[in-house]
Amino acid sequence: MHQLLPMVAPGTPFREALENILRAKTGALIVVGGGPEVMALVDGGFAIGCDFSPNILYELAKMDGAIILSDDARKILYANTQLIPDSSIPSTETGIRHRTAERVAKQTGKLVVSISQRRNVITLYQGNLRYTLRDVGVILTKANQAIQTLERYQAAFQQAITNLSALEFEEQVTMHDVTHVLQRLEMVLRIKGEIRRYALELGHEGRLVGMQLEQLAGNAEEEMRLLLKDYARENSEEKIREIQQNLKKLPSEELLDAGQVLRLLGYGSVGAAAEEGFLPRGYRLLNKIPRLPSLIIHNLVERFGTLSQIMAATIEELDDVDGIGEIRARSIREGLRRIREQVLIDRHL
Repeated sequence: MHQLLPMVAPGTPFREALENILRAKTGALIVVGGGPEVMALVDGGFAIGCDFSPNILYELAKMDGAIILSDDARKILYANTQLIPDSSIPSTETGIRHRTAERVAKQTGKLVVSISQRRNVITLYQGNLRYTLRDVGVILTKANQAIQTLERYQAAFQQAITNLSALEFEEQVTMHDVTHVLQRLEMVLRIKGEIRRYALELGHEGRLVGMQLEQLAGNAEEEMRLLLKDYARENSEEKIREIQQNLKKLPSEELLDAGQVLRLLGYGSVGAAAEEGFLPRGYRLLNKIPRLPSLIIHNLVERFGTLSQIMAATIEELDDVDGIGEIRARSIREGLRRIREQVLIDRHL
């Protein structure tokens, strides 16, 4: 989807051609890609071999047959062809043009665009993907609604993460605190993904939406990674990516189940998690200290194990860690002190 939508976004020559065909109500069937797997389905028509332009594509669409473009959509290869896909490929479409488009997409893996002559819609097919392009005004309305929803979820997440930070300094984190923050953050990420798709589909019309998105939730993915590094039972980079993918796959009702989230973190049961306790390793808060390299943070966590142990370490003990001298040891202690003071103030705002 993230590869397809920029190709057909408003402002692109391809989208201009599709809109022209849509307004003319001629309908069209366009295949983007002219490899041997596509040519095996082509019957009749004639070779064009000219550079793509919106006007030429519009004129060729007045004929009944399909149009074949190059893989990069910069060349028009064939026009007025008949496509004969395997009729045994299942299709949920009822119209002949859309049924052909769906089967060709499934058989070849190419992008196929079907423009309905009667229903006035543009439908994209690729493999098993089916997506109907919507009017720019409709998408903008949905994007603005999603932005407002994201603002509310982001505010709830910021309050939750501030409370968690304060509890981390006080060594009072519970499994409920951790799962609550992860649930809120995952919801933020899901809304962010939806808005990103709107921005892609809007093309140049979506620049403002994209700017708002980055301002509201630009670092959400990194925040999730660091939270998992702090609290997952096994926190290798490979395991963290696996947990992130599994969180994305959880249905909404299961995401709200703390037990499900704990199992993804590697705790077999709520009882097991409660017994082990939740002491953060310190990756997330240490990353807030300016100019502290990730390698140094890793060395600190490897040496001391938890944030509380790092906080309790003396200048001499910090200095003994590989890559840390006396000056950096002092900046780490001072940085954590400032973060702690700010978090405790923010919690009561």
